[in-house]
Amino acid sequence: MSIKTIKKRKMGETSSLWWMYLPAFLFVGFFIVYPFLNGIRISFTDWNGFSQTSNFIGLDQYTRMLTDPDTWTVVRNTLLYGLGSTIFQNIVGLAYALLLNQSIKFKAVTRTIVYLPVIISPLIMGYIWYFFFAYQGGALNDIFMWLGMEPINALSNPSLNIWIIVFVNTFQFVGIAMIIYLAGLQSISKEFYEAADIDGATSFQQFKNITLPLIMPSVTINMVINIIGGLKLFDVIISLTSGGPGNASQSMSTFMYDLYFSRQDAGYAATQGVLMMVIILILSLTALVYFRRKEVEA
Repeated sequence: MSIKTIKKRKMGETSSLWWMYLPAFLFVGFFIVYPFLNGIRISFTDWNGFSQTSNFIGLDQYTRMLTDPDTWTVVRNTLLYGLGSTIFQNIVGLAYALLLNQSIKFKAVTRTIVYLPVIISPLIMGYIWYFFFAYQGGALNDIFMWLGMEPINALSNPSLNIWIIVFVNTFQFVGIAMIIYLAGLQSISKEFYEAADIDGATSFQQFKNITLPLIMPSVTINMVINIIGGLKLFDVIISLTSGGPGNASQSMSTFMYDLYFSRQDAGYAATQGVLMMVIILILSLTALVYFRRKEVEA
């Protein structure tokens, strides 16, 4: 068989493989790219979400967004949900992983219990915790009253309900961070730690100089996943506070939902969606680039 024949066969095999990508490209194009581009188009209109017609109004929606105090409230909340959940999930997830990487009893049971909340719908998880924090009949206030303390309306307190949402989101998805970190820890050769023991390195020194640098790929994955997930938080907020009181606990996702369905202001909702996309893109890419560089240094 000649070299030319072999090359033609390889080119034919490669071209046939490209056809296998077509369903994925069509799926992404139809369900992600097209809705996204259509959302940008809608953001330049005054469409109410239901009528058959709309008017092009240029940058009016973007001007309105930048001067709307509610915008900066929901942006602040979104950043708190995204970055707060990311920090707590990674710290607690890594702590669980370090614990489960040791020779301890009931390791499999502990891993299952920590991961179990992940398989529950976030909406259901929010309602479970709602009945814990609720003012009337909530388990927390029942405990306070049993101890002779005054009940608190935590879910209606803007200084508390945001952190309750961060806690619930962290509690539910910390198992994912734990599993990823555990996989990274188990890929580290024990020879590194044996050599460190011989050199007299302490446990903290081993963690700082061996463990942390070698699990940086796991850190990168967790940071990016957690940032994206936290910034688009929706279900837990709806079930716990519905964004209230007022807009005090709204995220950008719940704010868009409220604008579209309750206020019939689809054009402005699309504008908020564009802003949300820009924020998620900037923060996730920044985290990806930063932690990838740490992997190279390690």
